[in-house]
Amino acid sequence: MNILIKSAKIIDSASSYHHTVKDILIKNGKIERIDNKINQEEGFEVVEKQNLHVSPGWFDSSVAFGEPGHEERETLENGLLVAALSGFTDVCLQPDLVPVTDTASQVSFLLSKTQGNAVKVHPVGALTKHLQSELLAELYDMKTAGAVMFGDYKSELKHAHLLKLALQYVSGFGGLVSSFPLDSALAIGGCVHEGLFSTEHGLSGMPVLSETARITRDLHILAYTGGKLHIPTISSEAAVKLIREAKKSGLDVSCSVSAHHLILLDQDIADFDTDRKLLPPLREASDRQALLDGLLDGTIDMITSDHCPMDIEQKRVEFDLAAFGSIGLESVFGIANKLLPLEKTISLLTDASARFGLKPALISEGQTARLSLFDPDAVYVFDKSNIRSSVDNCAALGLSLQGRVYGIFGNNQLVVS
Repeated sequence: MNILIKSAKIIDSASSYHHTVKDILIKNGKIERIDNKINQEEGFEVVEKQNLHVSPGWFDSSVAFGEPGHEERETLENGLLVAALSGFTDVCLQPDLVPVTDTASQVSFLLSKTQGNAVKVHPVGALTKHLQSELLAELYDMKTAGAVMFGDYKSELKHAHLLKLALQYVSGFGGLVSSFPLDSALAIGGCVHEGLFSTEHGLSGMPVLSETARITRDLHILAYTGGKLHIPTISSEAAVKLIREAKKSGLDVSCSVSAHHLILLDQDIADFDTDRKLLPPLREASDRQALLDGLLDGTIDMITSDHCPMDIEQKRVEFDLAAFGSIGLESVFGIANKLLPLEKTISLLTDASARFGLKPALISEGQTARLSLFDPDAVYVFDKSNIRSSVDNCAALGLSLQGRVYGIFGNNQLVVS
C-alpha cells in the first residue's frame, strides 16, 4: 500500500525528525521519504487530518477478547479493529479463552487466525494448565510458537513453588513470567477497595494488603531464582514503593497500571455502577497520585488499557454479583494524555514493547512503517458514541478526556476513522 501523510508532527524521541512537521511517503509498507513537502504521486492515498501527529505504533500489554469461546463479548476481528482505531499496532492477547491458550497449538491458532491484520497479536500463554494454578503449562513450546509472556490472567498463582519453578525454567530461554498481584485469602468476597467508601456503603472490601502480600512474596522468590518477572495492573501506593525498592536492588521486574486507575477513585462508584467494578479495585486519591508519580519516575513501566469486555448478563446485575472488568482500548490515550505530558504518554505506550522481546518502531527513512495517528489537543466527554467494542461495559463513560485517535498504519495497511 502506498500513502502520503501530509503535515504531520512527528513524536519520536529516537528519531532525528522528533518534534518536526513533515510529509511522510510510505511505499509498500516502508517509509521511503520524509520531507517538508512531498508532492502527491499517482497511486498514493493522501492522509490529511486536523492537528495530525504521528508516533511509533502503540503497544498494549493486556487485552482480552472473547474469541474463541465467548464471541458474544468480542470477536477477534472486531477487537482488532477497535485496537487499530484506538491507536494500537500491537497488542498482547490474554489466555482466558475457550480453549485456554496453554499449548503451542493454541498459540499457533491465534497467530494464524489474526495473520494479515493491521494490528499484530502477541499471544500471552497461560502459566498453568487451564489457568488452574496446579501444573505448569507447556511454556517452552508456547515460546517457540510465538508466546511473548506467561501468566494466568486475573488469577493469582496460589502455590509459591510453581512461581519458583516457572522463573527457574524460563530463565533458560529468556521467558517472561507474569504474576497477578492478588492474595484472595485476604480479600474473600471483596468487590471494592477496603476503606471508608466500602464501610459507608456496606460493601465487602479488598485491602491493599491483598495486593502487597502477593507482590512481596513474588519479589522474594524472584530474588532467589533470578529471571524476569512482570507484575500487571498494580493499584496502590504501597505496591509502587515495593517495586521501586526492588528495582533499586537490581531485580529484573517490570509492572503496568491500567489507565482507569489513573483517573478514577473508589468513590466514583457511589452510584453502584458495575462498569466501574474492576480487578484490582479502584482505590483512594493517595494511591492514584502514587501511580502517576510511579509513571513519571520510571517505577511503572507501561500503561495498559486492560481491555476486558463483558456481556450484559455479567454486568447488569447487583453490584456484588457483577463480573469484574471494563473495556478500555478506546479511552486509554485520552486518559493518559490528559494526565501526563504528551511525550511521556507516547513513551509509555511504545517503549514497553522491548520488555516483551519486540523491536521498537522508528520513524525514519527506510524503516518499516508502524505508526499511530492522533490529535493530542482535542478535548471531549467520552460517551457511547466513542465506543467501538461489541459491548459497552466502559468505566470511562462520562469522563472528560484529551486526545483523539485517528487510527494506525501497520502491516502495510491504513486503518483510520
